[in-house]
Amino acid sequence: MEQLQEQMIEAAGDGRRLDVLLSEASGLTRSRIAALVEEGRVTVDGKPAAKAGLKTKAGQVIVLTVPAPKPAVPQAQDIPLTILYEDADLAVVVKPCGMVVHPAAGNEDGTLVNALLHHLDSLGGIGGELRPGIVHRLDKDTSGLLLVAKNDASQLALSEQLSGRTMEKHYRALIEGCPREESGRIEAAIARNKKDRKKMAVDEEGREAITEWTVLARGRGVSLLDVHILTGRTHQIRVHMRHIGHPVCGDPIYGSAKGAKVPRLMLHAYSLTFTHPRTGERMTFTAELPEEFLRGMKSNGVEI
Repeated sequence: MEQLQEQMIEAAGDGRRLDVLLSEASGLTRSRIAALVEEGRVTVDGKPAAKAGLKTKAGQVIVLTVPAPKPAVPQAQDIPLTILYEDADLAVVVKPCGMVVHPAAGNEDGTLVNALLHHLDSLGGIGGELRPGIVHRLDKDTSGLLLVAKNDASQLALSEQLSGRTMEKHYRALIEGCPREESGRIEAAIARNKKDRKKMAVDEEGREAITEWTVLARGRGVSLLDVHILTGRTHQIRVHMRHIGHPVCGDPIYGSAKGAKVPRLMLHAYSLTFTHPRTGERMTFTAELPEEFLRGMKSNGVEI
């Protein structure tokens, strides 16, 4: 059972942001506080905090619940892994559909991190985290490109590119329906679903989220999109596509039970562009669509 350390903090009433107040009170970084807010581990007057940047008010009772640190180090496991590129600073790998990125409750092994520790060197101690070297995330059922840092300097530089939006990520998504337009841009903030903390939802009180999309092909009641995300919120593409009435095919959380018949979640991290932290070279990598993804497209009349 997970052990928890609980702190109860009363807001000072000076209008400070929630993450600033909790960071000063707990000694945790603001990014860590933001993650705990997203996990539903921060409440304000008994209700889950909507966002880390919430302005606090006098008399509010804020409860921060911090999971006890996990001292265990993930074990290296000889799991097949496609490595597109590797040098002393970073690696670009292809995560298959169905693989969890990092160990967590219920998924202590068999993860991408376990595979990385076997195939790559110098990953175990980066940042002292359970997910060493992982620069960005993919959902379990999303396949495609992931960037891995192999030292602290690369981790910092690549993370700054991610937050500064100079790293470019494009996905392929098969969606339900056929949009009238050939392209579009979705700007809709995302936060934890207030009724189900395991889900995300469009919420004006959430964090900024921007998604651009372009139709590549149309089929029988479905469309293949190129999706460019300018932010990296949890479940962003899946939530945004549902928001505009075109959920990703095969999505067990945000999709339709009457949707297209497909073999998996039809979302794939297709291309990744970034600047190498040591050489300054602009690099682009592409992961071709997996066989089961192509099969799902073909069975619904999409040809490319």
